[in-house]
Amino acid sequence: MIPVEKAHMLVAAGTDPGMKGKNNEDQFSVTAYQTSSTDPTHSVFAIIADGIGGHRSGEIASDIAVEMICDAIASSNASQPVEIMEAAILQASQSILAQGHRSIEHQGMGTTCVCAWIIDNQLYASHVGNSRLYLLRNEQLIQLNIDHTYVQEAIDAGALTAEQARSHPHSNIIRRYLGSEADPEVDTRIRTDRNLQFSEENQGFRLRPGDRLLLCSDGLNDMVTDEVIAEELKKPELDQAVSSLITAANLKGGKDNITVIVLEMPKNGSPKEYWDNLKEIKPQTAISYAGLVVMILAVLIAVVLFFIQMMT
Repeated sequence: MIPVEKAHMLVAAGTDPGMKGKNNEDQFSVTAYQTSSTDPTHSVFAIIADGIGGHRSGEIASDIAVEMICDAIASSNASQPVEIMEAAILQASQSILAQGHRSIEHQGMGTTCVCAWIIDNQLYASHVGNSRLYLLRNEQLIQLNIDHTYVQEAIDAGALTAEQARSHPHSNIIRRYLGSEADPEVDTRIRTDRNLQFSEENQGFRLRPGDRLLLCSDGLNDMVTDEVIAEELKKPELDQAVSSLITAANLKGGKDNITVIVLEMPKNGSPKEYWDNLKEIKPQTAISYAGLVVMILAVLIAVVLFFIQMMT
């Protein structure tokens, strides 16, 4: 794929170490692409990795994950997005494990990851661990993925309520992560409605103009409820939404690193229409710059001729 400077979506992102003096072990990336020189389809790939392990090992693990997965996406042809992401995540996991085996200091390091790949207006997603992906549509917030944690399993089994899980002492024990001895099972299920089951069949879910996607590390959702997340995510400007979400988590204690990515489908139509409009605007801008240059040159020539006449 070909990296491009301007995404076909609106994008804002931010990260913060939190309030406990922890090293920031979160890593993230957002990259925009055109599929190829002959295929003008635009896409955006976003990823957050939340590292685990002491002695800065978590930072190393999350950095490996983001770099390797992004490289795999960039070198692909986007023809099978789910399979491409899954293979990249597993390859990154094996690399993190191997790096841990090479150093006693880094043994046991690992990372979560959540990926969202929007090709034109279709969403493809995958994740391992407890970093989350949300959709805000018509002011309603839907968690599109599910945590791979001890407490989520307890909720699914009916042993805990969601409210009990928030304050449970084992709330951050994750069941899957990159860097584990066995390859983690990559979750490619998406929930597109509060009342629907998670399903791989929802891959390629079509986004509508005005839809917002939120990717976040658990430093956000562990501190604030989904109701607060929804309220802050509704801020008119994406940069404002990002800073408000991070601030809300820190005001509640900021016990962990907080990383947030917000993506919005343009409200003025489909991605194709959005890019068509940009293509129409660019030549007009170039023409206006050319006209300005010509006018400036004409003025300079007139000034030079005036001074020549005065001297003679």
